[in-house]
Formats: sequence, structure tokens, C-alpha cells
Amino acid sequence: MTPPDISVDWYRAVTEFAAGLPGWVRALAETATTGVLALLAMGFAVAWLRSRTPQARAVALLAPAATVIAYLLSETAKSLWQQDRPCRAVSGTIAECPPLGDWSFPSNHATLAGAAAVGLIIAWRRAAFFAVPAALLEAASRVIVGVHYPHDVLAGLILGGSVAALVVLLLRDPLTRQLTNSRRWSRTHSQ
Repeated sequence: MTPPDISVDWYRAVTEFAAGLPGWVRALAETATTGVLALLAMGFAVAWLRSRTPQARAVALLAPAATVIAYLLSETAKSLWQQDRPCRAVSGTIAECPPLGDWSFPSNHATLAGAAAVGLIIAWRRAAFFAVPAALLEAASRVIVGVHYPHDVLAGLILGGSVAALVVLLLRDPLTRQLTNSRRWSRTHSQ
């Protein structure tokens, strides 16, 4: 797959700008590519701890599961499109370029961030104040460090967010019923 010219131009503009940043800012951008995902994962733990009802618990369980499903779909899409990384095709990178065969489109990091953000927002609406900026920062950091084109991260955010919304919203009610029934069963059998 050949990347769109506008995405290549944006990539060059971003990576040229990033090259002029102080070293500590570039190091922070590289750290952010994994650190932000860790923060979003901690958000799943908070959502679980906040869950008091069967429905809230169902969503707290489904959000990370939906994120894993989105990741698997992203990996499948990468193997179908096989778009080379911009750090090989265009150059200009802060981070080490992933090995050949680790394709660029869509961005797995952005997919994970988009799915985690949407899952967290469904689980706890106030998480949007944290989750949306975190997902956008994750996506932007992947372009800044030079390992993805802008269209890679945009596609990843859309894929991840869409999959998470579908999985959580489609499975929330059946899982809520299951959790409610198992709760009733354990109450009746513990007496």
C-alpha cells in the first residue's frame, strides 16, 4: 500500500519539527508511546474498582477485552495492507525503526489507545477528560517519533474506538444478565 501524499507531507513536517526539539522533549515523546498505554490500562483498573452494579462490572470487564479484540483486528489489517514504515520509506525518526515486516497501517498503538479511551468512557463518562487527551497524545507521539504516518494513527484511533464501542455496547446487556444471575445463584447457594 502506498501512503497518501498528504500523509507523507504531514509526516515530513512533523518529524522535521521534532528533530529540532530539545533532546529531553524527544526522549519524553519516545517514552510516551508506551507510557500513555500503561496509564490507559491503569484506567481499566480504576473502572473495575469503581464498578458497583452488574452493568458497571460488565463494562469494566468488556473494555479491556474489546481493546484486545481491536488490537487483533489491527494486526490482521496490517498483514493485509503491508504498508512499509515511514522511517524506512521516508526517514526522519527519533525512535528506532521497527524491523522489516512490522507494517505501519494501521497503528497498533493508536488502535489500543482509541479502544481503551472509548471503553473507559463507556465505563465511566468522566474518564473522557483523561482518556481522550491520552489517546490523542498516544497517536501523535507515534508520528512525532517517526514510526507512523498520520493516516496510520488516524485509522488506528477510528478502528480501536469503533471496535470498543461495538463490543462493549453489544455484549454489555448479555454479560450484565450473566453477572446478575451468577450473583443471585451465589446468594441462594451460600445460605
